[in-house]
Amino acid sequence: MYLLTYSYDNLECTGFLNEEKNGVIPSSTVFSKLNIPVPTDMLNLIDSFNNLEKEKINEIILSCKEVIDLDKVKILSPIPYPKRNVICLGKNYMDHISEVKSLKSVTSDVPSKPIYFSKIAYPAIGNKEFVDSHSNIVKELDYEVELAVIIGKKCKNISKEEAEDYIFGYTIANDISARDIQTSHVQWHKGKSFDTFCPLGPYIVHKSKISFPPKLAIKSYINDELRQNGNTSQLIFDIPTILSDLSSGITLYPGDIILTGTPAGVGAGFNPPKYLKSGDKMECVIEGIGTLINTVK
Repeated sequence: MYLLTYSYDNLECTGFLNEEKNGVIPSSTVFSKLNIPVPTDMLNLIDSFNNLEKEKINEIILSCKEVIDLDKVKILSPIPYPKRNVICLGKNYMDHISEVKSLKSVTSDVPSKPIYFSKIAYPAIGNKEFVDSHSNIVKELDYEVELAVIIGKKCKNISKEEAEDYIFGYTIANDISARDIQTSHVQWHKGKSFDTFCPLGPYIVHKSKISFPPKLAIKSYINDELRQNGNTSQLIFDIPTILSDLSSGITLYPGDIILTGTPAGVGAGFNPPKYLKSGDKMECVIEGIGTLINTVK
């Protein structure tokens, strides 16, 4: 099933996508039929989802007649205001490691353990929203398509074998990066955390629709030019490894977002670099999830 946060009649709502009818079923409709409290937002929905019968929800989605035309809603980031910083993986595709060795703060060494950094995304922007170029500060603006993992249950010190049990679903992220800021500050947090630098969406796909670990085609296009073209099966550290390692000594909570890394083809990897400029359209595509579209302001 596909879940989304959307605006309709000036109200922010959560809902489920009915693919056959190309429409949205409000979560208020689904939860009312289940005779349980309606979630206030996506974080609340994720937190309450563990105790629900997934088959029953699917039945309601397929049979429900109260469908809002998808063209009549504005799709927002599925989690507009994450409770905590987004956790990111650096250097997690082999081909990406070799292409960004020209960046001052990035070596071409293959990591022996996952490299983590955090990214402020408050708010995270949604599909078709504009990315602020911050052109008065940033001169080297870049893109990175990534598979985002959404945690579904509180967990700590989990094994690789348990990892899937604690996942809620997946979405698409664009890890927008200011390369000049990233390199001048040595560490990556500042250059990754400018306002609007974390587009997410358009939907969260429940884990039941994706085989585990995910083996999905992952691509990005800039102004219709294919730039990145990989597969999530190429991750150096796969999702079970990431979740087991990250949760060692650190509690993860429902709604936490983990970006798993980006394949080769980012702007910094070209010679000369192909950095973003105002008006550029970015399309991030992941098989089985959809397309996340944003334009540089």
